[in-house]
Amino acid sequence: MNTETIAKEWLAAFNNKDLEALLKLYNEQAVHFSPKLKIRHPETNGFIKGKAELRNWWQDAFNRLPQLEYREQTLTANECRVFMEYTRIVPGEDSINVAEVLEIKDGLIIASRVYHG
Repeated sequence: MNTETIAKEWLAAFNNKDLEALLKLYNEQAVHFSPKLKIRHPETNGFIKGKAELRNWWQDAFNRLPQLEYREQTLTANECRVFMEYTRIVPGEDSINVAEVLEIKDGLIIASRVYHG
């Protein structure tokens, strides 16, 4: 599976709140950084590692924000990275423009980093 396909599957899994499909895209020891993690769980300094922590983080997001949607703006991919830009939409909140980088090795995401204001 190429990197752009992985990114499109990531967006679809997230928007469908399909946690298993989302986790299937990640390496067991993947590292994830998000400014929202840093705010909600300051002890992490914004970083989590491994599928168990990813599962907990995203399940919490899906539970708290059942209408959360990511609308793809652009995807720029090469053989080992994808730069995604999307709009985070939650009814009743201001939309947020987000950039995210997925690092991919052997067909799985090994690291992801979220950027937003």
